[in-house]
Amino acid sequence: MSARRLFIAMALVEGTVGPALAIAPSPTVSLLLGAPLETPAALMLARVAGSALLALGVACWAARADAASPAGRGLLAAMLFYNTAVAALLAYSGAAIDMSGPLLWPCVPLHLAIATWCGACLRGRS
Repeated sequence: MSARRLFIAMALVEGTVGPALAIAPSPTVSLLLGAPLETPAALMLARVAGSALLALGVACWAARADAASPAGRGLLAAMLFYNTAVAALLAYSGAAIDMSGPLLWPCVPLHLAIATWCGACLRGRS
């Protein structure tokens, strides 16, 4: 699969999850971690994270036609790191600290698959 398709897929995912987290942080986090956010600081931090995810989605959308450029490859490397880190953090959340909502375990392989796709694109195998 091509880097163009990867950027489009990431733009759609981050462009959906980001606003959900920014607009309705507590229900969104409950679906992922099985617990609502209760403090104003946690709600604000989730909104900031949602804005960051939306920014990643915008960057991926903008890069969809130029994935082979140095900037496109840099974005692929950043998204490889991001998706690997998120998969590890979510797996730790579910396995080690027993925080798991209905979307946690589907999100772990999703992030690993996207990370794998990023790696393949960086190696030029897509």
